[in-house]
Amino acid sequence: MDTKRQQKFGRQIQKDLSDIFQKEFKEIFGKGMVTVTEVKISPDLSVARCYLSFLLIDDREAVMDELEIRNKAIRNALANRIRKQVRIIPNLVFFLDDTAEYAAKIEALFEGLVIPPADGEVPNRVADEID
Repeated sequence: MDTKRQQKFGRQIQKDLSDIFQKEFKEIFGKGMVTVTEVKISPDLSVARCYLSFLLIDDREAVMDELEIRNKAIRNALANRIRKQVRIIPNLVFFLDDTAEYAAKIEALFEGLVIPPADGEVPNRVADEID
C-alpha cells in the first residue's frame, strides 16, 4: 500500500517524464508514441519504477535498451525539473507495460468463444419470462 506521499510523488514524476519524453528525447521513439502509464515509488523515495506503453513502435525491446543506455541523461533532465521540490532524485527503472495488449488478447478469446445452450434449454427463456 503506497502512502499519499508516494502516490503524489509518483504522479509528479509520471507527468514530468511524459513531458521529457515528448520534448527532449523524442528521437528515441521516432514516429511512435510513449505513454508513462504508472510510476511506483519505493517507500524511501529513492527508486521509481516507471511502466511504459508504446504505440506505433515495432521493436519495443530496442527502445527499452535505448532508454537504459540514456537512463542517466533522462534522470538528469528529471532532476532539473524537480530539484527544488525533493532532496533525493530517484533512480529510474523502466518496465514495459503490456496490459493493453493482454486485455486485447483476452477480449479476442472471449469473442471467439461459443457456448452452446444446455440440453432442453430454450435460449430466450429469460426474455419470455420478463414480458
